[in-house]
Formats: sequence, structure tokens, C-alpha cells
Amino acid sequence: MFQPSSRYYNLETAQLTAADADGNTLMIAYKRRRFIPLTGNQVTVVEHSFAQGERLDLITAAYLDDPTQFWHICDANTILHPAELEQVGRTIIIAVPTQ
Repeated sequence: MFQPSSRYYNLETAQLTAADADGNTLMIAYKRRRFIPLTGNQVTVVEHSFAQGERLDLITAAYLDDPTQFWHICDANTILHPAELEQVGRTIIIAVPTQ
């Protein structure tokens, strides 16, 4: 369902049994909720101060070689929404999991 590099890849798949409008039984598969992990399971690569015109995907590409891995930076800074990190002058932690 998700690529191995996705933040959702390792989440447990659960099932819900429900009835449709006609009374037929439906099995609905879904991923369980993902919580931001504790910050003790990562290694800080560098701290970066946001400058005017920078974007999180470009910063992620520069430090982690993959712009789709921005969620590692969000986790390191205990942020759910990436746009919260894109504030000029804000210092963010660039980290990777120790797994």
C-alpha cells in the first residue's frame, strides 16, 4: 500500500466490519493512526536556520538526498504540519532515525 520510504509503511493495518445501505457486510482495511515518535531515537545531522525563500523539500533534498523524506525533519522537530517549520529565522533540527 505504501512505499518502504513512507512514514506510514510500518503502521499496522486494521480492519473494520460495517454494513452498507443494503445491509451487506463490508470489510474496510485501514492504517492505524501514526503518532510523532519520541525524539530520542534519532541522530542530529545539523541544525539549520530557515532563510527567506527556502522550502522544506529543498532543504531535505540538500541534507537527506531525498525531498520526500521531509517527514524525518518534521518528526525531529515534533511538528505535524511541515509548513510550521518554514518560518524565516527558525532553527530546525535535521535528524535521521537510529534504527
